[in-house]
Amino acid sequence: MMNIYEKNFLDIASKLDAMIEACGKITKCANKIVDTRDEEEIKNMVNKISEISSNENSGREIKSFVKALNDCLLEYCGYYYVKSVCDSDNEDYGDERSLAELMDELNKLIGLVNVKQQVNDLIAFQSVQRIRNEHGLNSVKRTLHMAFTGNPGTGKTTVARIVGHVYKQLGLLSKGHFVEVSRTDLIAGYQGQTALKVKKVIERAKGGVLFIDEAYSITENDHSDSYGRECLTELTKALEDYREDLVVIVAGYTEPMKVFFQSNPGLQSRFNTFIEFSDYSADELTSILESICEKNDYHLSAELKDEIKEYFVYEVEHKGDHFANGRLARNIYDDLVMNHAKRVVLIQNPTDEELSLLVPEDFEYNFEPESDV
Repeated sequence: MMNIYEKNFLDIASKLDAMIEACGKITKCANKIVDTRDEEEIKNMVNKISEISSNENSGREIKSFVKALNDCLLEYCGYYYVKSVCDSDNEDYGDERSLAELMDELNKLIGLVNVKQQVNDLIAFQSVQRIRNEHGLNSVKRTLHMAFTGNPGTGKTTVARIVGHVYKQLGLLSKGHFVEVSRTDLIAGYQGQTALKVKKVIERAKGGVLFIDEAYSITENDHSDSYGRECLTELTKALEDYREDLVVIVAGYTEPMKVFFQSNPGLQSRFNTFIEFSDYSADELTSILESICEKNDYHLSAELKDEIKEYFVYEVEHKGDHFANGRLARNIYDDLVMNHAKRVVLIQNPTDEELSLLVPEDFEYNFEPESDV
C-alpha cells in the first residue's frame, strides 16, 4: 500500500511534468525512485529540480511546484532513511496475513506457471515436515536457501517476499521480513572491511529473507576480485551458520549465475532449490498492464487493448538480452497515464469515464509489425 510520502511525491512530480511538458521524464524518474530507491535516480531528480528552478523562463507557479517537489523528495527520502534505521534494530514487521491468503496471492500472480508449481511443491514439503515434527516423527531437514534465475522484470523479488512471509507462517522463520541488497551493500572499498559489511547485512536479515539481486556482480569485476572472494567466504559461512533462521535468495541472469556458483566450491552445495523465471508472453504482459490500470482506476478501451497486444507480440518476438518483461508493462502504463493527462486536461468538466478511459490516442509507441503476406 502506498504511503502518504510516496503519494505526495508522485502527485507533485506528475503535475509538474504536465505543467512544463516534460514528456513524462519527471514522472518516470519519480516512479523509479519509489520502485527502487536507486541513488542515481535520486541524483537525477535533484538535477532536474535544480535545472528547472534556475531556468529564467520558469514562472512563479512552476517554481512553486518545483519547491513542493523538492520538499516531497526530502520528506520521502527522510521517511525511508528513518525507517531503515529503525528496521535495522527491529525488523519484526512481517506480513500478518494467513498462510491461505499468502498462497492465494502467490497463485494469483500472472504467468509464472512453473515458478508457482515449484514454490507450491516446496511449501507443501515444508508443511508436511512441520506436521510430522508435531507428531513426533522424524522430519527431513533441507536448506531453505534458493537461487532465482531469469531476466529482469519476471517477478523474482515479488515471489521472494511472499516466500519469506509464508515461511514465517510455517514457523520456519522467526520474523519473515525482507532485506534486499546488491553488490554495493556487501563489498567495501578496501581489504578487510567487506567481511564486516557482510556480517552487518546478515544480522539485519536474520529471521527473514536476504535477497541478493544480480548476485554474480559480487565476483564479475576483475579489479575487485579479492573483495568478491572475501564477500563469498563470509556469505557461504553465514549460509551454514544461520540456516535455521535465515533464507538467502540469490537472483540474476541465468548464464552469469552459473559462473557465480562456480566461483566458490562450497557455494552451490548450500542451495538445493533452483527456480528459472521465464519471460512473459504477450498475453501475460497485456494482463499485467490491465492489472496495473485497474489498481489505479484506469481501464483500456477495446481498441487500445488490441493495439497494445499487437505491440507486445512484436516485442516478445524481437526481444534482446535486456527485454524488460513486467517493467515494460509498467513503463507503458506510465506513458499512457501521462499522455491521458495531457489530453484530458483540455476537457472542461471531464466525466468519470473520460478521467479513467485510456484510448489509442494515449499510446505513442512506434513499431513495425511483420506483414502477414
